[in-house]
Amino acid sequence: MHDVVIIGGGHNGLVCSAYLAMAGLKVLVLDQRPVAGGAAVTEEFSPGFRNSVASYAVSLLNPKIIRELNLAVHGLRIVERPVSNFLPLGDGSFLKVGGSHTKREVAKFSARDAERLDDYQRRSAAVANVLRSSVLETPPNVVEGSPFAVITELLKGGRVANRIRGLGLDLQRDLLDLFAASAGDFLDGWFESAPIKAAFGFDSVVGNYASPYSPGSAYVLLHHSFGEVNGRKGVWGHAIGGMGAITQAMAKAATAHGVDIRLSTQVRQVLIKNGHAIGVEMDMGETIRATVVAAGINPKLLYLHLVDPCALPEGFRRRMENWRCGSGTFRMNIALSELPDFTDLPGRAPAEHHASGIIIAPSLAYMERAYFDARTFGWSRHPIIELVIPSTLDGTLAPRGQHVASLFCQHVAPKLSDGSSWDDHRETVADLMIETVNDHAPNFRRSVLARQIFSPLDFERTFGLIGGDIFHGALDLRQIFSARPMLGHADYRSPIAGLYLCGSGGHPGGGVTGAPGHNAAREILRDFKRKRIAKAR
Repeated sequence: MHDVVIIGGGHNGLVCSAYLAMAGLKVLVLDQRPVAGGAAVTEEFSPGFRNSVASYAVSLLNPKIIRELNLAVHGLRIVERPVSNFLPLGDGSFLKVGGSHTKREVAKFSARDAERLDDYQRRSAAVANVLRSSVLETPPNVVEGSPFAVITELLKGGRVANRIRGLGLDLQRDLLDLFAASAGDFLDGWFESAPIKAAFGFDSVVGNYASPYSPGSAYVLLHHSFGEVNGRKGVWGHAIGGMGAITQAMAKAATAHGVDIRLSTQVRQVLIKNGHAIGVEMDMGETIRATVVAAGINPKLLYLHLVDPCALPEGFRRRMENWRCGSGTFRMNIALSELPDFTDLPGRAPAEHHASGIIIAPSLAYMERAYFDARTFGWSRHPIIELVIPSTLDGTLAPRGQHVASLFCQHVAPKLSDGSSWDDHRETVADLMIETVNDHAPNFRRSVLARQIFSPLDFERTFGLIGGDIFHGALDLRQIFSARPMLGHADYRSPIAGLYLCGSGGHPGGGVTGAPGHNAAREILRDFKRKRIAKAR
């Protein structure tokens, strides 16, 4: 018998397992795929060409987790982008963001915006620091009953309030805007030129099926700003060997502490007896007993597909049925014979803009049209695309002189309103994405040697990402912090004793952070320590 069985060997499940095993527990991780890592994996998609299959860039992975799990010792190496982003604007001009470029680049479009840039970044960083400080903490949980439990949660809330108070009134107003306003309204209040607003506003629609002018989209912008790479806050990088290098290092760390990882193993249901989780049943009928069951999968998958409906309170189940999923993402991996030659910045020789996040979306208005187009048509006919070419920084991914590219494309409808299947349209939309890049780099289409496509339906079938949701649930005000996955269960505990959520459906949400796994492990260990649950014998 195991102390803990974890459903899902994605990065959060692996992090959770490692921390539990480091504390002396006997842990088993079960994953349905033939490789551990969930959506953070590197695979060969065409002979000689390897890429990060789904998730594709690193910044949010918490440095404490990197350090405590000794991920560098287990092979993890992260390199920074030379510049953060490159925006070809289609009119002969472009914008580079990051490094020493930003102020000079912005001044090409607006001297006023260039002057405001330092203040914007200083204030945004101060607010991001408040969020960063809460990432590895369990949010205040809304509880009923025990006065002691209520006091404990009030103390947590007091710590958060003190950090907010420390910002001062002026920055508190910025914090309110970033939690409640739209990214478009927030950025319009700062800048006048379209390119810099597009560069910053892109983060508000990443994984977010919404317009940049949708209320709450400013929080998604903020969510993407609390990361760091190699000690430098707010920058993005690449793991050498792709995102799979992160999860393989995590798997090595876990197994080094005794975790057993079983792959190609499908869980059919969570076993529950007298209101307690007691293990899992596999699809072939095998049962595995455990004192605790934790799940790193989408909470909708856990509670609506793996748990007996009668074991959950009716109100909890009803709200989980309405858990908002669907990120509007269409993902492609491309094998290239050569680098794209952009009309706005010509050249096929490797240059710093080739190693950046290349954003095709020249304005917030363009992004808004993309969203409404997807709502009415099924996909945007002028999509938002981030093109990343990791082989410019990592020679292990493609044959010499050739390259791999990640296309992260928005917006597409998670489910098509006419009732048709994404299987009927995926090739058409893939062609559109390639043509959109080709409009900016006319050699792109002919340089494509092979492609791998993930529609929202492909994401769901392959990785269990319902509606293609890369965050395991939308990051809106009803589904963040103490309301993730819902009020009363922000502490990673479920309504069923011994059943925990350790994936991105818990605080702080999506992205390759490792934080939900870290935090859930801490709460599980607290329950063992307090004798709420007993170690297996």
